[in-house]
Amino acid sequence: MFGHLVDTPTVARRTLFCEHLRVELTAALTDLGIALGLGMLVGLQREKVDSPLAGVRTFPIVTVLGTLCAFISSSFGPWFLAASFLAVALLIVVGSAASAIRTADIGMTTEMALLMMFGVGCYLVIGHTEVAIAIGGGVAVLLQAKQQLQRIIGRLGDDDVRAIMQFALISLVILPILPNQTYGPFDVLNPREIWLMVVLIVGLSLGGYLVFRFWGQNAGTVLSGILGGLISSTATTFSYARRSAHGDGQARAASIIIMIASTIVAIRVAVEVAVVAPQIIGRVIVPLAILFVAHVAACVALWLAGRDEQLEILPQENPTELKPALIFAALYAGVLLAVAAAKVYIGNQGLYVVAGISGLTDVDALTLSASQLARDGRLTADQAWRMIVVAAVSNLVFKAIVMRVVGSASLFRRILPPFAFAALCGVLLVLFYPTIS
Repeated sequence: MFGHLVDTPTVARRTLFCEHLRVELTAALTDLGIALGLGMLVGLQREKVDSPLAGVRTFPIVTVLGTLCAFISSSFGPWFLAASFLAVALLIVVGSAASAIRTADIGMTTEMALLMMFGVGCYLVIGHTEVAIAIGGGVAVLLQAKQQLQRIIGRLGDDDVRAIMQFALISLVILPILPNQTYGPFDVLNPREIWLMVVLIVGLSLGGYLVFRFWGQNAGTVLSGILGGLISSTATTFSYARRSAHGDGQARAASIIIMIASTIVAIRVAVEVAVVAPQIIGRVIVPLAILFVAHVAACVALWLAGRDEQLEILPQENPTELKPALIFAALYAGVLLAVAAAKVYIGNQGLYVVAGISGLTDVDALTLSASQLARDGRLTADQAWRMIVVAAVSNLVFKAIVMRVVGSASLFRRILPPFAFAALCGVLLVLFYPTIS
């Protein structure tokens, strides 16, 4: 009996060791299984396209080899992993040269995919499993999407490529070099955060622009309005209002497109709030949803009245030009300063005055400014969404004025009732929706 008591710590240590060994063995087998599966996935795709270098057997072997080398490197040091990578690269070079002699195939896709999957096998051990799985699956999808990508690129014009490159300039060149600290009065002007908002808005507009370039010319009235709202509801309003003034006699379809574009604003600002200040989106989403439903009701009424009318879709301008981006950055910074100053010197009522003025031409700048200030604790969530709704109502008023000035009288008569209904719903929201302190 006493011997059993003395041996208890030894038994506990053995049990703990066995449990630790079991956990490590399970993790290792899991990594190997994932490596095998990812390698077979990519190898299946290469086998399907008759790659002469590697297929459904070679890719799993290379991926699992990467995992084994990462295991071994934990005992021998990182030099072993580097040497293994160089050895695999050398084998791929030799195999690629031999394959090129036989088939005259000088492509590098399979070779790079092999190196990538070796790296994925290594990263399963030394990094995050989820990231490795995402990369491996992404490689397979990218390889399989060759023809689709080639068709898309073939349809891109010079202006489309220019728009993409300009977005790369805005997001990948300018943004990283801007200082990430606040300047100026009220301590609210951060150059990097200001430009990050520019990247967000330009990115949303670019997405809508590219969708329009591929499918917009064949789009119906509804899709045209949605794309117009994604790119710029104000610009869409101006374009179709000016078109109606030329006597084309298609005010019904133009009014539907303009109304749908204005409806998309509610979705657009909800996305902006969710990106900039996700902690307040739960409080903001309900009033924005109510405003959206009011716009949808107005759209349905207009559509039922003019659904049989067709309108030629107008081309959209490139949304990634640097000059408009700089103007938006200045407007956003100005709204930040104005809101902060109104909060200090005028009080809460001054916030809505600023929202009404800034929303006349651009709801995005006010939305992003209010969201950032709410995120930083300078505004409450209720103040933020009420300012956004005030800006949206103000923007409706501005667009109605635009249609009255540059559009036809018929268009203005058709659009005024639904605009007035949507604006009234926004005003009632601001005045009567309950406030949570």
